[in-house]
Amino acid sequence: MHLIDNDTLARDVSDARNGNRAALESVVRAIEPLVGRLALRFFGCPHYAEDATQEALVRIVIKLDTFDAQSAFSTWAYRVAINKFLSMARSPAERQAMSLEDFDEDLAQPLEHASGLEADAELALTLAELRIGCTLAMLLCLDRDARLAYILGAIVELDHQAAADILECAPATYRKRFERARDAITGLMKRRCGVFDASNNCQCAGRIPVAKSRGHLNPKSLVFASSVEQVRHFPEILSHIRELGELQRAAEIYRSHPEPLSRGSFIEQLHHLLDAGRLGVDQG
Repeated sequence: MHLIDNDTLARDVSDARNGNRAALESVVRAIEPLVGRLALRFFGCPHYAEDATQEALVRIVIKLDTFDAQSAFSTWAYRVAINKFLSMARSPAERQAMSLEDFDEDLAQPLEHASGLEADAELALTLAELRIGCTLAMLLCLDRDARLAYILGAIVELDHQAAADILECAPATYRKRFERARDAITGLMKRRCGVFDASNNCQCAGRIPVAKSRGHLNPKSLVFASSVEQVRHFPEILSHIRELGELQRAAEIYRSHPEPLSRGSFIEQLHHLLDAGRLGVDQG
């Protein structure tokens, strides 16, 4: 997972606000993965999330002079990105989302035997694709406010005060929203998910046929699973996940997702926008 050096980031932010273009690029490189993961978890649709990530990064760059250093820069960046996301139309995946009740019922249906996936690498990638897609779909069962509360509190592991500040609500309001969302996601995984608990009936391999029949899975055109090397390590990661308590286990499944696939870094687009003077940022 991409980690941020907060001291270096703070220096780069200060230099970027003083017109240092290289420092601005460093800031963008540091927060782009953070914003990208947030966008994918929020929108559940890779291409839509990538576009939303770029729009959020543009907004962060434009608003950089308003950062007052009263909180960590990453906290401020989350707030700017989330405000941008909330202003956007629902993604195709959001529009197709089920209710938690319907999703629960769907996962309870009898499983089919998967065929035509004989190669280990192909099967590993297909299982990863289904696992990531299914767990992201669970998040989409929550309304936007609850989804953000769960992402920030459980997956990103921000404290309640920081998350409440980002979402611009009272800490007590955030806490209730977060607890309801956490209990909903954990409860669903506990009842149905074979990744969460090996004794559950819903196993990823058995979900492959129905996911393919619904057009949710195409083993020849993956959108979530990024590399064989990453997915081959998942069994050992899963062993660790299942040693955790229930509340931590559900969130760790989300944190185990590989970095989102990308059509390219935002940096190249940033260069074009700066050169064209379209960001209103000093390029000194």
